[in-house]
Amino acid sequence: MVKPGAGAPVGRYLALLLVVATLLVMAFVIRRVDREPRTDDAYAYADTIDVVPEVSGRIVDLAVRDNQAVKQGDLLFQIDPRPYEEALLRANASLVALDRQIALTQRTVTAQQYNARSAHAAVERARAAAAQAIDTLHRTEPLLPQGYVSAQDVDLARTAQRAAQADLAAAEWQAQQAEAAVSGVDALVAQRAVVQADIAIAQLNLAFATVRAPFDGRVVSLHTSTGQFASALKPVFTLIDTRRWYVVANFRETELKDIRVGTPAAAFLLSDSGRRFRGTVDSISYGVLPDESGLALPGGLPRIERTLNWVHVAQRFPVKIRIDNPDSDLFRIGTSAVAVLYPGRR
Repeated sequence: MVKPGAGAPVGRYLALLLVVATLLVMAFVIRRVDREPRTDDAYAYADTIDVVPEVSGRIVDLAVRDNQAVKQGDLLFQIDPRPYEEALLRANASLVALDRQIALTQRTVTAQQYNARSAHAAVERARAAAAQAIDTLHRTEPLLPQGYVSAQDVDLARTAQRAAQADLAAAEWQAQQAEAAVSGVDALVAQRAVVQADIAIAQLNLAFATVRAPFDGRVVSLHTSTGQFASALKPVFTLIDTRRWYVVANFRETELKDIRVGTPAAAFLLSDSGRRFRGTVDSISYGVLPDESGLALPGGLPRIERTLNWVHVAQRFPVKIRIDNPDSDLFRIGTSAVAVLYPGRR
């Protein structure tokens, strides 16, 4: 027969043991959380680009569909190349015509140069004839007083000297005229450089008409089809860079003391919480937008809202974790995640 009150000490011992066990568990959890910060305020992230055509035109071949995975170099879409092919043909034809014009002009210039050299030779002949006429006159004039020559001979010598000087002046004028008539092909050669630049631009525009994937990725936000007119510098869809995946986790500022770039980390996606993905800290944000400060800070800073207004809550800063072993079927931008940091490990 059990005596009354015999079970009371046992119950107190069990209650005390339960309290001690709870305190130990709490101490273990607090220590672990302090040494290995964890947060469920996290999401998956990857870099994205807007796929923007460099030229305008109608899409004649849309080779992808929404949410399709693509490899680097895969065709995304083809803009009608015919206007750009015609522009290239026209530029090449202009170059051929200009080359022929340069060749014809060069032949004309060569003939003009020959004429100029011939005129210079005529000047030399006229100069020699004039010099000879002057010498003849100088030899003839002293002989007149002595009666060796007649006055008519002297007059003829003077006339020949004046005619020779006139011929020399005419030859020099013709030589200057022939020299001035020599043109050149410099202007045409400069024009040829312009045409070559037009050809290069036409080739570039023709290449831009074919849009290919710049990296391995996944097509998202595709809301168009073949036949749509694509305008230059206006996005057609978005491409996610699936080569690198990250988890952006918002940790309290009190947990960032021992966190550095390269700190080991782990991430769990809520879409499959049983899988653990390893990673390392890629960067730690150096700015968020403080809602309570009243400061007008530049836009673009992350906005991390605090949940309690009646106590001072530690601010949270985004920590960007690069995932080492992402699963392309599970990782989606914005997927909820849990992140754990291991600052004590290498």
